[in-house]
Amino acid sequence: MEIIIRLDADSAACEAARLIAEELRANPQLVLGLATGRTMESVYHNLVRMHQEEDLDFSGCRTFNLDEYVGLATDDPSSYHHFMKERLFSKVNIDPCNTHLPDPKASHLKAECKHYERLIVEAGGIDLQLLGIGLNGHLGFNEPFSALQSRTHVQTLDRVTRNQNALLFSDPARMPHQAITMGVGTILEARRCILIATGSNKADIIARSIEGKMTAMITATALQLHPACTVVLDEAAASNLSRMQVK
Repeated sequence: MEIIIRLDADSAACEAARLIAEELRANPQLVLGLATGRTMESVYHNLVRMHQEEDLDFSGCRTFNLDEYVGLATDDPSSYHHFMKERLFSKVNIDPCNTHLPDPKASHLKAECKHYERLIVEAGGIDLQLLGIGLNGHLGFNEPFSALQSRTHVQTLDRVTRNQNALLFSDPARMPHQAITMGVGTILEARRCILIATGSNKADIIARSIEGKMTAMITATALQLHPACTVVLDEAAASNLSRMQVK
């Protein structure tokens, strides 16, 4: 596991975007796994800037998002479909047909999960998976006790996750109780993973995920098994690591 520490959140987001851009330039047909959340907003802002100022080309790229809330319409302002369209897809030259998120309104959710897994396989697998981390150590929406070999599935959301994410809804009571998420096993099959975390509130869970024992209680510890995982942190998020060196 490679650990990259930057001084602040902005420089950490720039670094994560730089790593993604480097992979995309090396492979214009990149299959890119994407994440959502406040940390990702700055990453996508930097990718959009590189598209506009440095001709970063998304035209051959295919994307698969980690997750989506069950039951929200795709145009709901709180949906991840809307998040991705507003923050990235509408601002770069990616073909909308090449962007994929789970269908939150599917009539048969288990069938949708299997369909999503099949689409990833048909694309040749994910080359680079971008990840955030929840306060309880989840990857995607793989909450504590998720199987480390799990595939895309419907996940009941943990109380910690619901409390954290409800703040992003105009009416917190609308926060769904379930989501469709790639499984931990699906994530680990990506050829490379980049996890970004910023802020002192992530310091404890980052230290437990990177330096602690592997456990289904903290699904992010599964990344210790990944042969090509890069963790990008700001100084605050890295502050509980036993060995910290700011680059």
